[in-house]
Amino acid sequence: MELGKIVVRGGGDIASGTIQKLYRSGFKVLVLETEKPTAIRRNVSFSDAIYNGETTVEGIRAIRVKDLDEVNEAFKNNIIPIIVDSKGEFIEKIKPLAVIDAILAKKNIGTNKNMAPITIALGPGFNAGVDVDIV
Repeated sequence: MELGKIVVRGGGDIASGTIQKLYRSGFKVLVLETEKPTAIRRNVSFSDAIYNGETTVEGIRAIRVKDLDEVNEAFKNNIIPIIVDSKGEFIEKIKPLAVIDAILAKKNIGTNKNMAPITIALGPGFNAGVDVDIV
């Protein structure tokens, strides 16, 4: 059962736990990453697909994609698409139910409540009700 689309900004190890849970719950998850993501534990991070083209975390496959057609093809095949988009431009293109900032930059680097009906931030640097709906 598909519950809707969610965008997760960041694909590091902490973000990957969130991505895994959303995927297993039935959401279509698009992961936005930087061109050179950093993760403490790359072997359990979906961001590793940026370097290797694909990765599998806890039995869930993710692939690096480059455009909206490839995002939709990945969704159709129950694969998590991960794309280089540090500015969040794909958020407007897929109009997700929610945006989750899991970048863990210790400050807000651009996520705001206008990005989706539901906005959530993981980690410090955000004010609930001001920057995002939930911290």
